[in-house]
Amino acid sequence: MNINDYAWNDHERRLKEDDKIKIPTPYKVSIKDNLDKRIELEQILETLPQRELARWAIENAERFIEYIDIDNEDFKYSIIQSSREILFRRINNEVNDYHLRQDGFLANTLAKKSVNDISKFSARVFAQAISTGHMRGHAIVSSDYAVKVKNLISDCDASSRERDIQIEIASKYLKIQKS
Repeated sequence: MNINDYAWNDHERRLKEDDKIKIPTPYKVSIKDNLDKRIELEQILETLPQRELARWAIENAERFIEYIDIDNEDFKYSIIQSSREILFRRINNEVNDYHLRQDGFLANTLAKKSVNDISKFSARVFAQAISTGHMRGHAIVSSDYAVKVKNLISDCDASSRERDIQIEIASKYLKIQKS
């Protein structure tokens, strides 16, 4: 894969070129997780160009939008629509990362205005997915927040089931890239 397809960010390109990508990456959030499945997911994500990685991240994050509650559905959906649109414009190389970062700050508003923890962490799944259009590293953070949501709402096997879903979605993008 071309290094410019691998990462749109200079720092991440240099890490890849210098063989300094380490799996598993450190957790940014405290969660109950299945580390083996997280490593499997990271290994798949590492093979995707950033364009496909961003598509994976937003598809994965959209499963958590229903849990976001900011006591204003119209405002919630206007932020989501605007953020999704700018991410896809970034994927299509129609805007630069500056525009995406500005909308990423807007997406973070969902977490700030959340009425409970499930909403807050679901909003972070979404905001980190949007930020994947800027830096690859946000993808795994988004997936970890998804596991955090599952930790909050489900039984102890929820993290393994959530990782299985994430791996299934990522595998679809891996097949697309190989075809």
